Amino acid sequence: MSNISSNIKFLRKKKGLTQQQFADQVGIKRSLVGAYEEERAEPKYELLKNLALFFDVSIDDFINETINEKWVPKPKGNPANLRVLSISVDKDDNENIELVPLKASAGYLNGYADTEYVAHLPKLYLPMFKQGTYRAFEIKGDSMLPLVSGTIIVGEYQENWADVKAGETYVIISKSDGIVYKRVGNKFKENKKLKLISDNPVYEPYDINGEDVLEIWKAKAYISTHMPMPTPEPTMESLTSMMAQMQRSIANLKSNN
Repeated sequence: MSNISSNIKFLRKKKGLTQQQFADQVGIKRSLVGAYEEERAEPKYELLKNLALFFDVSIDDFINETINEKWVPKPKGNPANLRVLSISVDKDDNENIELVPLKASAGYLNGYADTEYVAHLPKLYLPMFKQGTYRAFEIKGDSMLPLVSGTIIVGEYQENWADVKAGETYVIISKSDGIVYKRVGNKFKENKKLKLISDNPVYEPYDINGEDVLEIWKAKAYISTHMPMPTPEPTMESLTSMMAQMQRSIANLKSNN
């Protein structure tokens, strides 16, 4: 979990406040203060902004830095540019692997930063994934064949988007596209476009704006009830489709030069 719990406790004590006094001043219940300081819960994003303002620290430092007597604050940034990941934990304080089924895909765009929303998502238990933060997404459509619609992609959270590599597959959550599973075609830069490529050649690659991206999860495994079949011999229809795709791609390259 993050540094939030220890930072709340340190900054509260630095102000000379009891948990009750602190709760009264920020307008929350004392029991919540205890839950936050003991890492049994994490504040929602709106409360995080209010707490950072109350303690006069940037929200970036409040979440990512270990604030103690030796800590030196960074210049305050814009909270709107901060990526906050909400997680849930089991009874042993281990991070859950939340499942975002197709029927919850639309709601995820509104609730991905809401701790309560995330806590109510279905959970998967996959003992092979113990280190890191993971989430599972049910995909739809046939753009990533041989993975069929309904396949569940287990992704590892990418905190540093500079680590996103061209040629690898990711679940991308964006304002414009929602939840998609694609192969990335270029190194990610937040102020540039991100090229997304389908494994099914029938579908054209396309770009999304970097500033629209909300979360990135690197594909680590998949779960499917569809058993793989031998690769069929190409048909005239499939060959025609592939040729048309190649012609469109060549035309696009020529128009960009």
